Amino acid sequence: MRIVQKFGGSSLADWACLRRAAGLCLEARRRGQQPILVVSAAGDSTDEMIEEVRKIHPHPPAREMDALLATGEQRSAALMAIALTRFGAPARSFSGWQAGLITEEKSGGARLRAAVPGRLLETLEAGQIPVVAGFQGVTPAGDVSTLGRGGSDTTAVALAIALAAGRCEIYTDVDGIYSADPRLVPGARCLREIDLGDMLTLAESGSQVLHAESLRLAAAHRQPIWLLSSFTAAPGTLVHPLSPERRPALSGLTRDGEAHTVTLVGRAAAERRRQAEGLLTSRNLPVRQAESGENYLRLCVDPGREVDALRLLHRALFEN
Repeated sequence: MRIVQKFGGSSLADWACLRRAAGLCLEARRRGQQPILVVSAAGDSTDEMIEEVRKIHPHPPAREMDALLATGEQRSAALMAIALTRFGAPARSFSGWQAGLITEEKSGGARLRAAVPGRLLETLEAGQIPVVAGFQGVTPAGDVSTLGRGGSDTTAVALAIALAAGRCEIYTDVDGIYSADPRLVPGARCLREIDLGDMLTLAESGSQVLHAESLRLAAAHRQPIWLLSSFTAAPGTLVHPLSPERRPALSGLTRDGEAHTVTLVGRAAAERRRQAEGLLTSRNLPVRQAESGENYLRLCVDPGREVDALRLLHRALFEN
């Protein structure tokens, strides 16, 4: 069985992290699986490159920014391939264009249009592990393009679909998807599974655990995603389509600091509007605007009060 494993920047921040990630790949190989790796730029290297550019040019050409930023993932891919080879597992690194990832004709935040992973299949058939630089592809004109922040998630999902992989695993520094950001809400609980559509709504409403574009692609192809931690043995969270009877009434809460909103997600979220507005108003948190849809309730509050609203709603709706 083919398995795509994506490792985020925090999972590759130093040699110890890189070695741990390589170990997870080797475990899959020992189980008889065929791993395909997708890697992000290590640690904060992308931010460091952006800061370096700002010292040179306040408005750099978008094409050249793509050419620069893509090198972070390419470096991670080469280092991972070298590490795996050292541990006795032959591996080959690939840039996005070498892996057959074609994007629209755009620099910065381009969308994937096709995945033609012929060279990856050849590598697998040769008994080697392909290690793909995430976050990037190539335009029809032959220019390097990037997929926007979090785009390595989209690379992983696209390859899982194109290669008919049995699993798509995304490793990060959290041990699963929570009912709310556990850094802000102490009572947040880790979910064993969540509906793919609900997770997409959370991502579009401010959650940064998974890239929204990767979830749109997964939803279009009904591709399950396992969100796991590269630092613990926790079972993580399975993101997949759930039948109506298995979907919980409420799945999660998130916030968007720029839009000053808090969004409640789940099949019964819209039904909680009166309760949510009444609770916030009673705590001197007036709702400036409310919007609801098939699986969400979005409330706009005063700037700077989003976290207060998040905690109040979570305590009332998820912790009782």
